[in-house]
Amino acid sequence: MMMSSVCYTASAAPSTAAKSDASHPQATMAAKGETRSATPPVMAQEKQVSDDETVSINTATAEELAQALNGVGAKKAQAIVSYREEYGPFKSLEDLKQVPGMGNALVERNMAHLKL
Repeated sequence: MMMSSVCYTASAAPSTAAKSDASHPQATMAAKGETRSATPPVMAQEKQVSDDETVSINTATAEELAQALNGVGAKKAQAIVSYREEYGPFKSLEDLKQVPGMGNALVERNMAHLKL
């Protein structure tokens, strides 16, 4: 009868400290080279805007509009004022989309900063 010998090498078991760290999600992510922010992305949060941070599309000057709105410079702000002067006050915030140069995306992006 022929016997073969098999050689096994033993590996040391991880220490309990390493085991507890490895079970922690951030430790596992760090070991993989990943990072996670403590706060969720801004897009996932609804940003609350106070009345002090909003601008009235019916009373604001072109300069006030340009300063308050993202993506609206002096020309577009003046177009808002000119439209208002020609057609009267805006009846809804959606009416701002009728102003030349003010597309849907631009109005939607600034909706939280607008009031009538």
